[in-house]
Amino acid sequence: MKLFRVIAAMLFLSVAVSAGAAGRPEKVVYHISDASNAMQALGNIRNHLNASPNASIVVVTHGAGIDFLLEDAKDKNGNPFDAVVQELANRKVQFRICNNTLEGRKIDRKRVMPEATVVPSGVAELARLQSQEGYAYIKP
Repeated sequence: MKLFRVIAAMLFLSVAVSAGAAGRPEKVVYHISDASNAMQALGNIRNHLNASPNASIVVVTHGAGIDFLLEDAKDKNGNPFDAVVQELANRKVQFRICNNTLEGRKIDRKRVMPEATVVPSGVAELARLQSQEGYAYIKP
């Protein structure tokens, strides 16, 4: 009888722990440092949201990765990024762009799409989201 109680207690605890983990919000940061694969990354994010509609997704860009978040940006096939970025922003995806990159490349902040937020440092933002806010890291 004691063995049965111990096994039952262990099963209860494992179910409770699993339920708690399943109840945590899914938080993911996508890291883009090269805009040449940005359209593919945006497609991955769309697919991610289709599978997990309640996921909290942040896109952090720096270096050459910021280019798709600039006014009138287009991919290698001439497709504009603004409609895709706006669609994802409407689905609560957050876009963050590195101020160090803007300053280093002498890009006026006015050229940044309105859906993007300028952060002091892209790499510092990546580290903060992972270490302080528990975001999982994805590099498409």
